[in-house]
Amino acid sequence: MSDSQASLGFLTSRRSIRAYRPEEVPPSLIDHLIDVARWAPSAHNAQPWRFRVIQRAGLKERLAREMAIRFQEDLERGGCQRDRAIQQADASIERFSTSPALIVACIDPSQMDRYPDATRKRAEEIMAAQSLAAALQNLLLAATACGLGACWYCAPLFCPDVVRKVLLLPDHYIPQALVTLGYPAETPAPPARLPVDEIRKID
Repeated sequence: MSDSQASLGFLTSRRSIRAYRPEEVPPSLIDHLIDVARWAPSAHNAQPWRFRVIQRAGLKERLAREMAIRFQEDLERGGCQRDRAIQQADASIERFSTSPALIVACIDPSQMDRYPDATRKRAEEIMAAQSLAAALQNLLLAATACGLGACWYCAPLFCPDVVRKVLLLPDHYIPQALVTLGYPAETPAPPARLPVDEIRKID
């Protein structure tokens, strides 16, 4: 293995962390993660990402509870037994409200190109989502490099109106993801990955 390959080893050390130590993450460190995130590539260099950092306990709990109400409703509507739906909703409240910090990631579609036809409009929406995903990957890798743990959840996609209401976000923002952040209290085993030969074809 070359030195350059070895230096990239930390990329494979990232884990989705769901248990955190209770200490607060310094706001300056969170700002550093977001600074790294903003250097991700984006379509048209539009940089359509917007981040809301939540560390206040009361706001974390309110957001978690409001999202859990919708989560439970969706589960029951999909056929989940009520007791099981309540259990899963309660677990989500615990997960999000006890995380030392939450980062809610949104798309600001006003930064993207505008087209009158549905095909190109949809393409712009996809490019905005891809751009935000690249920024989130930067953020997650930076968290690992800084000794932090994080986990990317897509829960806001299922209740964007709830997230906008609780966080008083602009109406045109589209909440896409929620990242829990803190100092790890667990060391998960490496998750399974498909072999390179299965995902790569060379012509």
